[in-house]
Amino acid sequence: MSYRINETFFSLQGEGARAGSVNVFVRFAGCNLQCTKDGPEGFDCDTEFTSGVDYEGDVLVEHCAELVPAGQALHDVGVIFTGGEPLLQLDEILLAGFKAFGFGELCVETNGTREIPPGIDWISCSPKTAEHALKLKDADELRYVRRAGMGIPRPSVSADYYYISPAFQADGHVLREDLDYCVKLVQHNPRWRLSVQQHKLWGVR
Repeated sequence: MSYRINETFFSLQGEGARAGSVNVFVRFAGCNLQCTKDGPEGFDCDTEFTSGVDYEGDVLVEHCAELVPAGQALHDVGVIFTGGEPLLQLDEILLAGFKAFGFGELCVETNGTREIPPGIDWISCSPKTAEHALKLKDADELRYVRRAGMGIPRPSVSADYYYISPAFQADGHVLREDLDYCVKLVQHNPRWRLSVQQHKLWGVR
């Protein structure tokens, strides 16, 4: 079984409940949605995920292990499968391969429109389409991007953590009006927490 991968790298998770944890990121090529500022998601996608290289599953697992710094125990390193939409390709076989090799928590960042295969330890869902179109029913965390003037989310997915994030601009900065607006949303809706893409502020991938 081969998988088309856009990029892999070792870094810190910059968002949500697992922010600050060390992980290998596996970005799958391809997505089933097209995010635009004029669409329901309210922002342009800032990630290039159309290009890629094909990997056999066992080769991909070994390659990801080589990204981990020497002396770092694999069981302390998570794997974050992202995209694009990773669940267009990610399957139970690949997940079992990563787990058998000794990696720690296996996490997926999904838009919620695909079924979750067995073997995922942590589900981060960032819905980018109408709630009725989501196939996901439960997640560990939900993350919604908001620009000034957009309403509070009304999620159909149940989660342990609910996050609102201001939209980042193409050059990596956040508009003050978007940040201030998200702060007010959280202040008036205590179920929600504020999250920003901290890795961009840290200057890491």
